[in-house]
Amino acid sequence: MKISKIQNTGYEYVASCKDEGAQYHGLIAIHSTTLGPALGGTRLWNYRSEGEALWDLLRLARGMTYKNALAGIPFGGGKSVIIATNGVADRERLFRAHGRFIQMLSGNYITAEDIGSTTIDMDYVGTETQYVAGLNQRSGDPSPSTARGVVRAIQAAAKFRWGSDLLSGRSVAIQGCGNVGYHLASFLHNAGVHLVVSDVVIEKAKRVVREFGARSVAPDQIHSEKVDIFAPCGLGATINEKTVSLLQAEIVAGSANNQLLSDHDGNALEERGIVYVPDFAASAGGVINGCIELLGWQPFEALRKVDEIYDTVLSILKTARNRGIRTYQAANELAEARLSQSGPTKNSG
Repeated sequence: MKISKIQNTGYEYVASCKDEGAQYHGLIAIHSTTLGPALGGTRLWNYRSEGEALWDLLRLARGMTYKNALAGIPFGGGKSVIIATNGVADRERLFRAHGRFIQMLSGNYITAEDIGSTTIDMDYVGTETQYVAGLNQRSGDPSPSTARGVVRAIQAAAKFRWGSDLLSGRSVAIQGCGNVGYHLASFLHNAGVHLVVSDVVIEKAKRVVREFGARSVAPDQIHSEKVDIFAPCGLGATINEKTVSLLQAEIVAGSANNQLLSDHDGNALEERGIVYVPDFAASAGGVINGCIELLGWQPFEALRKVDEIYDTVLSILKTARNRGIRTYQAANELAEARLSQSGPTKNSG
């Protein structure tokens, strides 16, 4: 394995690793270990270049620091990505190579599944390192817990916006019907919500249509749907200069990481009177679920912690309103306050 450290990021550790035999090219970023070992999933994606992967990685790792701080769990923030430009020939060899890379970090980084990876892939990682969560026979798939947390965030935003957190009769547009989007659709359907969905993989959207009576639209139409709530549950940066003006929802709350391309887009949402729930506040259910195996929690303890997302989001929204600041600013400040209470962030470049 060949590891190349990437300098001048301002993060504690960022490196690229290649294992030609396993056709592995992965990157790991540790943003902060102030609250504990950096915890963040492994994303497998068809990045066009290492530069594109690095841009995504750094945004994701920083978001994990804030997500874990707001969730009140004793972990810092990190992330890893695997570049799958030419597809994956042998998943076991690929993820075992990834596990060896993680093992070299001596417990400073703990991974789990993310977009493109599965609990079975984490089992492969676990053959090479103990620093992995979301194993198939342990806490398992975190998607239902992530979706439950997003529902609690949506309920809090509804309470803030409309004075009631009852969702029956409301309409929600879900962008992305993967693991989390599917479970979110299930929860919302059971709550009496009217669903509109889209996904670049047509069959994923069709499944939600079949099982939950949703209406499907093309991916380039989902932002324009006249609904109460827009839930981004796919890739990041889908709230941007082009899409903000298309939105007809009153609330944006979903599971996708880094939904805003930039702070400017958060400002634009607020200027349009749209309530934005910061993604790292809404989507913490998955990492909380991981505490079942990482901290020895009972499942009911994890669920109780996931449900606290409601109070966290409501507090963020009220703070933003009372202080006249953006919701993402209120969430950032709360996360940074929790980080500062534990001492200065380490930074070894």
